[in-house]
Amino acid sequence: MNLYLCGMIGSGKTVIGERLAARLGRPFFDLDGEMNRELGGSFHELVRAQGWVPFRELEYAICKRFAALRETVCALGGGTVRYEWNRDALHGTGLTVLLEADLAVLADRVRRADRPRVNPGVTLEVDLARLWASAESLYRKAADLTYRTDAGRDVDVEAEDLARLLKDRGL
Repeated sequence: MNLYLCGMIGSGKTVIGERLAARLGRPFFDLDGEMNRELGGSFHELVRAQGWVPFRELEYAICKRFAALRETVCALGGGTVRYEWNRDALHGTGLTVLLEADLAVLADRVRRADRPRVNPGVTLEVDLARLWASAESLYRKAADLTYRTDAGRDVDVEAEDLARLLKDRGL
């Protein structure tokens, strides 16, 4: 089975995913990275130039490719599990872990990155709060396990903790 990491932007999907994959001896794939590789540049430009629909179409195609893999760790995009078609594509092909953090922590982590906003024209904090309020149930519905990433632990410790929790679940 695959292991999918989901969560809001800034929750640690990529950095924890890389370290977790190394600990588990599995290949690592990052949806955002795969998208950038396929586009030959930043997916941010795709969103700026064409909007969110082409982005979501490419995201879905990548989710279907992830679902065909075996024994991998995949970091999903921040909004991937908010869409039923992505959840359907991944369903039954792996365990999904929701990486969760306080919205203020997410905002602090994301502030340094130039990322397209889902709700343009509002502060980062408002954008994140709106996203979480509207989609919390979808993140929770997608998750087989939830893990907090805002307790101030080192990323390597978080990856080790998560590997231990997964081992306890038979992975």
